[in-house]
Amino acid sequence: MQKVTLLFPCQPGMGAALLEAMAVALVETRAYDGFVSVETFVDADNPDNVLLVEEWATRGHQERYMAWRVESGMVELLQPVLAGPLEIHFWDGRAI
Repeated sequence: MQKVTLLFPCQPGMGAALLEAMAVALVETRAYDGFVSVETFVDADNPDNVLLVEEWATRGHQERYMAWRVESGMVELLQPVLAGPLEIHFWDGRAI
């Protein structure tokens, strides 16, 4: 399994609008091949920072999904909402 975090740093006052859009967009995400789970978090000190924690069957599944989101125009539609670049990180678990 592949854990992925996506940090959406929104323009002031736009966090709520992003969450509304995500409520619709995540329906398609959940139906995408290789999707396992997603959790949504809002920064307790700055509600305009939204974090998704996703789990995918493989990194390749998530990368194909993101390519589809870019091709479909979803990422471009987010540009006016974002204050900075979308941050995507892939995480490997470690048994310590």
